Amino acid sequence: MKISVVDKGSGIAQQFAQAIGAKTSGRFIHVPKSKGDGYITGFSWGIDLRMMIRNYYLQEPVLLERTNELAEGQEDIVIQLSGVFPPLLVEQEQLLPERPYIMICRHAVSAITEMPSHTSFGSVTIATSRKYLHRLFGHIDHPIVVNVLAAKENFVVEMDVSPAIIATASEMLGQPVPESLESHYYRLKCEELLCHTFALLLKREELPPIGTHINDIKAIYAIKAHLQAHLNENPNIAGLAKQAKMSEPKLRQLFKRTFGRSVFEYYQFLRMETAARLLKDKKLTVSEVGYQLGFTNLSHFSRVFEQHTGMKPKKYSATS
Repeated sequence: MKISVVDKGSGIAQQFAQAIGAKTSGRFIHVPKSKGDGYITGFSWGIDLRMMIRNYYLQEPVLLERTNELAEGQEDIVIQLSGVFPPLLVEQEQLLPERPYIMICRHAVSAITEMPSHTSFGSVTIATSRKYLHRLFGHIDHPIVVNVLAAKENFVVEMDVSPAIIATASEMLGQPVPESLESHYYRLKCEELLCHTFALLLKREELPPIGTHINDIKAIYAIKAHLQAHLNENPNIAGLAKQAKMSEPKLRQLFKRTFGRSVFEYYQFLRMETAARLLKDKKLTVSEVGYQLGFTNLSHFSRVFEQHTGMKPKKYSATS
């Protein structure tokens, strides 16, 4: 299913709900059983701070095409925290988890989001004005924070999710406080998530790619999708650069500034994430996982896995 939505500054939840036939009850949008299960909910604290929570799965894949048409002068920053909730259960079977990551970008960046079927989507998306972020973090004299807060052109930064973010997000599920206090409670949690996110920004080495053309952003994300779909093939930088219609040096620089890793480092990171999931959730053997991910030498696979996880795959499989 392909869904096209236009965000004029107030979010896309209602348009998405209408497209899948979801029902609204209070602040919750419930996914119909014929389409999947779960809910979307959110809060708005005026034009400076909004938050959307997704916790659902879909029975059929969805391609969400999003275009942003913001009012003149609206310079929101969007922080998307994906894969921060435990995977949902369907008939006592755990769904595939959404890959945990953080994306920070200008609201004006249009995006295409793929939602595979039978995947548990658990994310928190925060849209905040630049003025609000300056009030919280404008005192921090760090080049990356300064760049993000000052950026008036397109940029995208991706990072790994921290355990602190997972812990804070998990406290937002359900109804943790009385209804009369929930708006205040969720605003505090929203600001806590922003603090943890900016703590991660302070650890980044690469400055974000400020002023990136939207076509280059789309090309870099197409390369990311290619890596995810071809985990058993070493990336060919020359071929990827040709696909992206940019030079190899530009590709290497833009990719690392966006994702914090080189193309090959990111590829290995994705492989080891997948290997851990196959060992833990699918209960495959070490050799099955290694060969599935393109390793012809299982000793090499074991060494790479241990470098990423701190544990050999056989021991990881036995303890998970």
